[in-house]
Amino acid sequence: MLKPRWDNVISEYVMQNKENFYRLAYSYVQNADDALDIVQDSIQKAISANTLKDRKAIKSWFYKIVVNTSLDFLRRRKKVQVVDETTIEQHSPGQIDHYVNIDLQQALNELPPDYRSVIVLRYLEDLKIEEVAEILDLNINTTKTRIYKGLKVLRVQMEDFNFEEAK
Repeated sequence: MLKPRWDNVISEYVMQNKENFYRLAYSYVQNADDALDIVQDSIQKAISANTLKDRKAIKSWFYKIVVNTSLDFLRRRKKVQVVDETTIEQHSPGQIDHYVNIDLQQALNELPPDYRSVIVLRYLEDLKIEEVAEILDLNINTTKTRIYKGLKVLRVQMEDFNFEEAK
């Protein structure tokens, strides 16, 4: 019996789990097209890298690639020069919202990346703590601590929002 080709193994795995990888990338970049690009880049990196030693670990291995590709994208995007507010107003005199519209997704986006990564992987991707630790190259206790602190920060953010909304 012939062993399946490496690129076929990855392609099959990604096709079976494409919604999860897209959702993970989207949770980082908040843009549909960018999330699709990240998944595509991740597939390309996985096929060309061929660094997986144990095929049973493909799940955490590919999640790690998607997370790192997402973080690389965000780092590159930060290097883009931000235009000052006066210039923006000259080119686009739009209406200013006078209300705050915050939800869990916005609160997640405001978390520091270390906390956001563990929260997204643990609760939105429903991965085990051990898998999150492996994907992010962290100690299990560090992962637990970041989850705890991240949830604490989220709770404070959501309470602040509820308090401001009640005024």
